[in-house]
Amino acid sequence: MLVNASVVVSVVVSLAAVPRTVRRRTEAPAEGRSVRAAVAGPECALIAVVLLIYLNQVLFTVYVVRMHGGDASFIARYLPNGWFALADGNPLVRWLAEHFPAPEVLAPSVLRVQAFLELPFVLLVFATVLRWLDRGLYRRVARSPLIRLAAASYTAVFCAAEWDLRNPYTIEDLAIRLVAAVVTPPLIAALAGREREESLPMSTSGLVLFGVSLWGLGHLVLVVYDTALLYNLGKLGTELPGAEVASAVLVAVRVAASRFSGRAAAGAAVTTVGNALRWALALFLVPALAVRYGVNFGSPLLAAAGGGCVVLVAAVRALREGLGARRSGGPAQLFMAAGQLGFAAVAGLAAAYGAVHWVTDTYYEAALLRAMCVFLITAVVVCAATDEGLRIIPTTAAPRDRP
Repeated sequence: MLVNASVVVSVVVSLAAVPRTVRRRTEAPAEGRSVRAAVAGPECALIAVVLLIYLNQVLFTVYVVRMHGGDASFIARYLPNGWFALADGNPLVRWLAEHFPAPEVLAPSVLRVQAFLELPFVLLVFATVLRWLDRGLYRRVARSPLIRLAAASYTAVFCAAEWDLRNPYTIEDLAIRLVAAVVTPPLIAALAGREREESLPMSTSGLVLFGVSLWGLGHLVLVVYDTALLYNLGKLGTELPGAEVASAVLVAVRVAASRFSGRAAAGAAVTTVGNALRWALALFLVPALAVRYGVNFGSPLLAAAGGGCVVLVAAVRALREGLGARRSGGPAQLFMAAGQLGFAAVAGLAAAYGAVHWVTDTYYEAALLRAMCVFLITAVVVCAATDEGLRIIPTTAAPRDRP
């Protein structure tokens, strides 16, 4: 019931609060050197959190080997199947376990450290995605009440899941998650306050590269969840080749994005798709985790309805802005624009359907991620082709203080 309530409340709060935030005038970027701002960005903070998560996994394995003889059943019996595939057969981990001087001090590595790190992990992932799409939007959202609302929503969902999977550490975990909910939003706001670069103009190349980046980051997030947040460090070897490919693609794409994004102004249809993406990300920030956990811990139909409502509102707002800019061209221009976007949507859905059935996934999130990215890239390419073929350019530049 708490998860279902979180879905409803977070969707309503998001629909009410997001428009004011994304329409707020862009604040002046912070002064400072680019290198310093980049190091203080959410990407570097995210890498640091991931490293801490994996360090905790190693220390957890050491603790289990030394204090429980390598048997994780003392905690595994409280949690679902699919957890606690230990890396106790790894020679380096075994050596560390044998030589660690005081393994009893590693007791907090059992659930409690992860309870603190999980919230900054998911919020930094979202902040990173926002920054890649639109740095001005990232700065506004991260320094607005939305980030605190998201932390509250995510924490409520995490706590509901904790209570559903009660174990001897549940009360401590709940307290730790509440502390994380208090300290994480100010840290992310401080990172956003150091952002010194303006939003780049919307471009076809930027959106395509963003779609590929989204797949790469999403794949790595799924690897972290499967191998670390579920205490399955023993699975890392099988997941490593795919993670290496995703990392290489992600690095190459982000380098390309820094060089080529925004060099050529996008056409009207591509701009509309980009604005829809901005609205969708901003609107999904608060309810994202409630919608995700609603599939497993709440009502899947309610979760789907909440996610669908967010997508519909984002599409309507972007269409209203995009078609509104073409009203001066008369009914023919509006009909042409609707046809362009409709054709792009159908093409994107067809490509997404093929992407879902291309491979069989262990987790449905992997198929959903691939479908979303393929849909976005296909829709952008189709819109760009039709914009070029029809020689349509935006009648006005998209304001920087809009989504």
